[in-house]
Amino acid sequence: MSIDVTTWSLEQTSPADLRPSPAPEGDLRIVRAAVPSPEFSRFLYSAVGGDILWTDRLGMTYGEWEKVLAKPGTETWVAYEKGTPAGYVELEAQEGGSVEIVYFGLIPAFRGRRIGGHLLSYGTARAWDLAERWPGLTPTKRVWLHTCSKDGPHAMDNYLRRGFVLFDTTVEQEPESTSPGPWPGAHG
Repeated sequence: MSIDVTTWSLEQTSPADLRPSPAPEGDLRIVRAAVPSPEFSRFLYSAVGGDILWTDRLGMTYGEWEKVLAKPGTETWVAYEKGTPAGYVELEAQEGGSVEIVYFGLIPAFRGRRIGGHLLSYGTARAWDLAERWPGLTPTKRVWLHTCSKDGPHAMDNYLRRGFVLFDTTVEQEPESTSPGPWPGAHG
């Protein structure tokens, strides 16, 4: 059985497009995971995306994770609430001064707590100043991302509120997934 999945691509073309969300109250820090770690990145990927059916990286080998994370201009920024990972933003520099927000999201227990808007704001700002941390990269001229109908119900609104503008929409059929979440029995 298959389902229709709508994918929306959004962008900002100037740092002035970013409309930041204030930091929520409490002990929240956003820190760059400066040492590429396939184990940690896979944990973040499966913990954030398990219940919303992220599957594209689940079959990657350790070496494939290493290659992705070692690419110049790839950064992972992690939000911690009271010392516990709450979510992350993964950035990837691309040709011509584009930076893609490849992954962004919160672990389910941290959703609905006003962390997502702030994390997206922070991650987008880091996409705009990415070349300052990576000598030899073209300065950022565009930050873009995509979201789809399988993502959380507040994802699109968060992107629009942060100043992203829709530039493309596609609809494709995908096999219906019965993914159990980050591990069997986690949701249900």
